[in-house]
Amino acid sequence: MNEQEQQKFKARATVLKALAHPTRLWLVEQLQQQERCVCELTDGVNADISTVSKHLSLLRQAGIVNSRRDGKQIYYRLETPCLLKTLTCVESVIDNNAQSKPRLYKA
Repeated sequence: MNEQEQQKFKARATVLKALAHPTRLWLVEQLQQQERCVCELTDGVNADISTVSKHLSLLRQAGIVNSRRDGKQIYYRLETPCLLKTLTCVESVIDNNAQSKPRLYKA
């Protein structure tokens, strides 16, 4: 693997790592519907504003979401809706594996 390929795979890993948390996956799904402020998202994950803000910051650093400030509120929106296709593919993998390995994929 040359250096350019290595950088490409490293960038991909950064995006996937940003998604590798249940709360961040939930946030991405919520932002698919519409732009939201942090205060609207805290109730859904049962976490405080600083925790949700940290999750959103990670997603923003990875280029998955973007933000804008309106007074004291910061609003987030999904920057890459194509990512939802990837999550649909992940669901297919889970469904296929649940049929062949049911104990590994129990909720």
